[in-house]
Amino acid sequence: MTDPAVARHEDDDVKTVHVTPEVYAYIVAQAEPATPVQERLIARTRALGGPSQMQVPHEQGVLLTLLARLTAARRIVEVGTFTGYSTLALAQGLEPGGRVLACDISEEWTSIARAAWAEAGVADRIDLRIAPALETLAALPPEPEIDLVFLDADKGGYRAYWDELVPRVRPGGLILADNVLFGGDAVRADATGGGLAIREFNAHVRADDRVESVLLPIADGLTIARKR
Repeated sequence: MTDPAVARHEDDDVKTVHVTPEVYAYIVAQAEPATPVQERLIARTRALGGPSQMQVPHEQGVLLTLLARLTAARRIVEVGTFTGYSTLALAQGLEPGGRVLACDISEEWTSIARAAWAEAGVADRIDLRIAPALETLAALPPEPEIDLVFLDADKGGYRAYWDELVPRVRPGGLILADNVLFGGDAVRADATGGGLAIREFNAHVRADDRVESVLLPIADGLTIARKR
């Protein structure tokens, strides 16, 4: 008998689980618990109100740390830092001597990030660049030395960031892109704005034979691509 929490589509064998508040709480409980520094950063970010929705959820942060460790990452590039939760997660997964290059344009939001990084003891692992990300990326060395990339910035810029970064990622390195479902708008043929930008970005990734990729339904959708 099919579990009632599992919905099967009539026309195919796709299996999905409806994420109720109870199921979500269970998912979060299976992740490593947040540290006191992370809990304070979550609380401080929530106090911002509406913009707090840009913070990655804790279980996604745990995944970022795990992927950094699995790739033995020493060189990470993050595009879109906000209040620094994802940056902190990535820095915690670095190999000794590794660095995260964090790109953002907001001094206000990243000031919250800097305080949290210092409190967590990882500030020396993070190189924050306050400038248009495309300028920062274009100035990077052309050699394929990056181990891991995390894209979580303006959706209209994703494709340009991707094209700058893929050649600079080492074979076997990972490129992660957040919000690739865009609240479900990515599936709409009539999508506009950010939804259209993400839809076009997703098509660009699938057509890129330099990588192999999968889109996972984590939070607002996360693409994981591996450089061939």
